[in-house]
Amino acid sequence: MEGTGPAGETPPLSAAMRAKIERNRQRALMLRQARLAARPYPAAPSEGSAKVKAPPKIIDTGGGFFLEEEEEEEHKVEKIVHQPGPVLEFDYLICEECGKHFMDSYLMQHFDWATCDNCRDVEGKHKLITRTEAKQEYLLKDCDLDKREPVLKFILKKNPHNSQWGDMKLYLKLQVIKRSLEVWGSEETLQEARETRQDNREKMKQKKFDKKVKGKWLEFQLSFFFKVYFL
Repeated sequence: MEGTGPAGETPPLSAAMRAKIERNRQRALMLRQARLAARPYPAAPSEGSAKVKAPPKIIDTGGGFFLEEEEEEEHKVEKIVHQPGPVLEFDYLICEECGKHFMDSYLMQHFDWATCDNCRDVEGKHKLITRTEAKQEYLLKDCDLDKREPVLKFILKKNPHNSQWGDMKLYLKLQVIKRSLEVWGSEETLQEARETRQDNREKMKQKKFDKKVKGKWLEFQLSFFFKVYFL
């Protein structure tokens, strides 16, 4: 059932994952550029060079006296030239609903689903469902959710029925439906599997009911036999 690639081969990253990696790289470059710009640099002189006087040179004239000859040594001070920072081009995402560009969104951050916050339909198309619903309604197994690549993303939420119970795992319904079609092949096959499972449940319920009725009938017969022959 699991659709893994050849042994030892790393599955290719999705377009959404590549976009997310690129955004993180761009943010890191911006932070580095900001740190470099904030560092203090020695102020450059107004001219390309500055003259610094050296100590006077003592010359023996041979006539019983000395002369002081001043020399000027030119110490060139290189100007510090700040290169302009690189122009950062961001890899914008395109919303699958409205077609507009956006940088990030709730669905992109948590589920790698390219839909902007303005187009997010919380109660409809982009509804979140529990793990139990994903398994029962769309006939998925644990391995389909946790091991089949790419592993489905989820968020954790406190159980509203009892805070002492473990956190619920909520999945994006659209991704669950997509995974279900990958497992079953088509909507028709999935529906047939649903009907087969429902028939089996009905048969099990009928079997339990018949067994219960049979037990009650046997109990009635024993009770009647006891009353007739022993009372």
